[in-house]
Amino acid sequence: MRNMMGSWTFVFSFFAVMILWAGVNTWLLERVLHHKAFDPYPYILLNLFLSMMAGVQAAALLIAAKRSDSISSEVAIHTSTNTDDIKKLIQENTELTSRVKSNTDLLEEIHLHVSNIGLKLGADMGHFPPGPTPPPS
Repeated sequence: MRNMMGSWTFVFSFFAVMILWAGVNTWLLERVLHHKAFDPYPYILLNLFLSMMAGVQAAALLIAAKRSDSISSEVAIHTSTNTDDIKKLIQENTELTSRVKSNTDLLEEIHLHVSNIGLKLGADMGHFPPGPTPPPS
């Protein structure tokens, strides 16, 4: 029902039927057939036009709701896809960070060993005064 009534086709058809009805009843009855005035007090025609306006407003709201649903659906699909991509990237980043941490730890250990070897060689050759060397880890 929302797809049918929430369309511009419905809105224009609604206007056409109402204009045709009002035109036939006002122009045809009063001018051509010379009948009594169509909309005397209590202004039934005015009430009709207000009802027509309410009908158009309802259709416009349905059109807006349909568009909003479509946009929300597209946003949800896009967000779901992006969320999966972001989860994958976070997992890859976590793995790379772990690798960098283990390589950094290994590099620090290599640096400590090279420093200790340099101190030992320097002390053995008499370049450095003998002193305590840090224990190898």
